Amino acid sequence: MLPHAHAAWEQDGTIDDVVAVAQAADRLGFDYLTCSEHVIVPADVALVRGSRYWDPLATFGYLAAVTKNIRLATNVLVLGYHHPLEIAKRYGTLDVVSGGRLILGLGVGSLEEEFELLGAPFSDRGARADDAIAALRASLSDERPAYDGPYYQFSDVVLDPCAMQSEVPLWIGGRTSRSLRRAVELADGWVPFGIRASDIAAMVARAKATPAWAARSRPLEILLQNGRPADPMGDPEGTLVAARRLTASGATGLQLNFVHHSLPHYIEQLEAFAGLMAVVPSGGGQDRD
Repeated sequence: MLPHAHAAWEQDGTIDDVVAVAQAADRLGFDYLTCSEHVIVPADVALVRGSRYWDPLATFGYLAAVTKNIRLATNVLVLGYHHPLEIAKRYGTLDVVSGGRLILGLGVGSLEEEFELLGAPFSDRGARADDAIAALRASLSDERPAYDGPYYQFSDVVLDPCAMQSEVPLWIGGRTSRSLRRAVELADGWVPFGIRASDIAAMVARAKATPAWAARSRPLEILLQNGRPADPMGDPEGTLVAARRLTASGATGLQLNFVHHSLPHYIEQLEAFAGLMAVVPSGGGQDRD
């Protein structure tokens, strides 16, 4: 319920509505669903950041049972709220029950009041997050993980079940150059928010000039969001222009917001966008969410 960014019908939305969207996206061939994490939001902060956040683990566990192919991407889990082994066990189990469909989106977090409410350290959250990402790399897909870092250390332990994917994709969320650098150095993808496409293009260009980018063994996924909601049914050409603009800024995948006035209208917009993508020549934007 992000203020001024949700449709009126969503105010009374239920899990049945979420399932209907998920199953439609699965049927249409979209790549992944996302779910964000806030454990508890102070009442005054909810007026700015929104108040309703479905718990990703419970929600994705349910959606895994009613979908077949679509991937499940946390966008994002706040690393400082969890021990990395806690994430590895819970989300590794989700990877197993979903048939290997997990994408683990991770973030450092910025809501100091929430850190305080949960008793989580805030001042060193960046360094702690970097260590947690490395610890997750070492543990997500290993039944006998071991790791020795500045904040987290473990050995002689059993993690069973662990993730079934040999390497779970890790994406980093954020809106700063530091989040992009963290993604380049430690992860598989970057999922920025609240940044203009032109600024993102400049940030990516600078990142590509760094030794860390040159040292990567595989390309970095860059998942970009649109600003103004797209209208595939009412303005298909404008929707394609927006998708191509994001692709030109470096996007390898898109997270598009759509104009929608009801649940059926939202599903119709998904269908219309999937139809647009089916006729885009090779090299155009692709539906990734």
